[in-house]
Amino acid sequence: MKANTTPALPPCGLARRFAAILYDGLLLVGVLMMATLIIVIPAGSEVINVAFQLYLLVVAWGYFAICWRGGQTLGMKAWRIGIEGSTQPIDWLSTVVRFAVATIAWLPAGLGYWWAVFRHDKSCWHDLASGTRLVVLPKPVKKP
Repeated sequence: MKANTTPALPPCGLARRFAAILYDGLLLVGVLMMATLIIVIPAGSEVINVAFQLYLLVVAWGYFAICWRGGQTLGMKAWRIGIEGSTQPIDWLSTVVRFAVATIAWLPAGLGYWWAVFRHDKSCWHDLASGTRLVVLPKPVKKP
């Protein structure tokens, strides 16, 4: 039998990641606005407390977790980025670790993301912590 000769997909660079993050950030604002309406309208007033903030954090994680388990967020799809892990789809625990570390990675001036510039595999902190990696997907073949 012949060995699998499919070449490995190239790692995703930082500029492409940031473009997808911007795209997903805009989508996430809409998701969080809808999640806020679900709570605020029945309450009839503004709700700002720790429980509400945790609720929004869980909603944000849910958006990313569901998309990552599907292989791509909408921003990743727009920029032809795929997520790979030791299992496909990536497991729920990996999504929790990835989301938590990605959030923390922004705190020291985005150092967790800039880390990718200094690594040959272009991995950020959350890639390393969750055992996942982002790859650039090939352009789709256009049919005549």
